[in-house]
Amino acid sequence: MARSPASPITSAARSREAPDPPAPASGGAGRDGPDPLAPLDRSELPVETAALARFLIGKVVARALPEGVVSGRIVETEAYGVGDAAGHAFSGLTERNRSLFLERGHAYVYFIYGRSWMLNVSAETPGIGAGVLIRAIEPRDGVSIMRLNRGTGPLRDLARGPGRLAAALRIDRSLDGLDLCRRGPLWLARGDAAAHEIGESVRIGISREADRLLRFYVRDSPYVSGPRRLNA
Repeated sequence: MARSPASPITSAARSREAPDPPAPASGGAGRDGPDPLAPLDRSELPVETAALARFLIGKVVARALPEGVVSGRIVETEAYGVGDAAGHAFSGLTERNRSLFLERGHAYVYFIYGRSWMLNVSAETPGIGAGVLIRAIEPRDGVSIMRLNRGTGPLRDLARGPGRLAAALRIDRSLDGLDLCRRGPLWLARGDAAAHEIGESVRIGISREADRLLRFYVRDSPYVSGPRRLNA
């Protein structure tokens, strides 16, 4: 399948940066090891989309809010790579999807179903549209803030699914194009390298290229979304 059209957009020209906020009291480097909320370095991120989707399992999404930092361990992702008919970049560059064409490691945030925001991470090289959808996280820091954001109590359901995740972390279009490899309003962190087994399945809720095994998840995690038959 043909590659998405190249674009003159570069991360230097189009990515959005923000001043570093103060390090959270609970997330700073401690005596027992490195800071689990230290941002990922872009050089660590695989270029190819499916490889990036797998790599992000077990890493952390962190969000700085006025009330404090909230974060969660990524337990479920989906890859939408080059030439994927189910991806937003398939028809080329638009004003809406331009963040998918940035250098890997930038936020692409869009609104769907008239009610939910979705958080994606750009993949591949600048000018090639592709991305990884972050589908679910295991809540880590700021659980009480997440509960207020979601208006619900059960820990398991706070960020189980991409719409719930965005609501729990208070993610919206204002974060689109943000560099996720810098500590700021939203970033990707290394986490604590907890052991996990990664499963694969078809993606959820799509009709095009629906048979491709491009969904990755932590096996036996109660925080993963989707039907049980996909999470065996």
